[in-house]
Amino acid sequence: MTTHVSPATIAGRTQAPASKSHTIRALLIASLASGVSRVDKPLESDDATSCVDTCRALGATLTWNEESEYYIVDGVAGRPTAPADIIDVGNSGTTLYLAMSAAGLAEGTTTFTGDEQIRRRSAAPLLQSLDDLGATTVSQAGNGCAPITVTGRLRGGTTSIECPTSQYLSSLLLACPLADGDTEITVPLLWERPYVDMTLWWLDRQGIRYERDGYERFTIPGGQRYSAFRTDVPGDYSSATFLFVAAAITGGTVTVTELHPDDPQGDRAVLDMLEQLGCEVSWPRRTQVTVKGPGYGELAGGELDLNATPDALPALAVLGAACRSPLSLRNVPQARQKETDRVAVMAAELGRLGIAIDEHEDGLVVHPGRLRGGEVHGHGDHRVVMALAVAGLASETGVSVDTAERAAVTYPGFFEAIEQLAKR
Repeated sequence: MTTHVSPATIAGRTQAPASKSHTIRALLIASLASGVSRVDKPLESDDATSCVDTCRALGATLTWNEESEYYIVDGVAGRPTAPADIIDVGNSGTTLYLAMSAAGLAEGTTTFTGDEQIRRRSAAPLLQSLDDLGATTVSQAGNGCAPITVTGRLRGGTTSIECPTSQYLSSLLLACPLADGDTEITVPLLWERPYVDMTLWWLDRQGIRYERDGYERFTIPGGQRYSAFRTDVPGDYSSATFLFVAAAITGGTVTVTELHPDDPQGDRAVLDMLEQLGCEVSWPRRTQVTVKGPGYGELAGGELDLNATPDALPALAVLGAACRSPLSLRNVPQARQKETDRVAVMAAELGRLGIAIDEHEDGLVVHPGRLRGGEVHGHGDHRVVMALAVAGLASETGVSVDTAERAAVTYPGFFEAIEQLAKR
């Protein structure tokens, strides 16, 4: 599906969609817990549906209340079942990685696959660690990618894992408390630390015991359990980033609700970055944040380290075009290993719109310039699609972006929100 976004100023108020990262962790922990949990206001998106289907396949019962928007989850008490059918996670890498270790708690073999993008994303370090801890794993293509089989059961033990994506470590941290024995994890490399903080936040809420030496070593006693709980899923800073950037580059003011100031989500740091570049950020209420943008050509430029916030790269690349001086987005090589190579893709698509980009192995430098408008490719990547749509708001003639339907992976109401906020 191709969608055209015409030039406009963004102004008004809207609600952030629920956090994908919190939704998936809440549903997975509830599914592994003893007893019946309730997850209120979760994200309703393609990725969330993939997680729900996966949890059901592993033996949990999830019942959706359409009227009040919550799931009732009857968990498996730490003992998932290995399904006879293959689990297809669609486009959800988070679901794949977190569920792989959960499947290691089952007696039997679980097979995972996904769409074309998922089948290009390697999980080799996680496979090796699961093998170290007592499971048996196989990448059917021999390249660390799905289709993948996991045969349990996790015993515990010691492993060392390099984590160019934090999801490898989060996967082990969520499953190892339920393993038969104790686990020690050494982490010589870790990117995207805030997502590990989020996982630890959930473990702390559950009273899970663990010891840590910074982010380099974790010791987790086995034989623990998750308890039933009730929670509201907070709004998503990653999705709200597109709205904030839209206000910044069009000189508008947007208020986004359902965002918590003390939430461990990494992309909360985008607000600090926007302030650094010249936006005004305020909190009219505890769960509402307002961003007022200086407008096109009035942002400061400079250098931003995105290692902890790689999902922000597509949106911030668009913002770079609106700065007074070049904007360098660096230390984010993992952005090349997402749904697409987002460094190369954003360089190519912004180039189509007239923006000069210097591409580097670990990021890019965006040079200021006028966004001409025209036709661009979303490459089936939800964050690329949304970033290019935001570019259309500040372009001369508008932007037509294909694969626009992929925004529904994490933000089903994105285009409706943009249209509601657009002042023409």
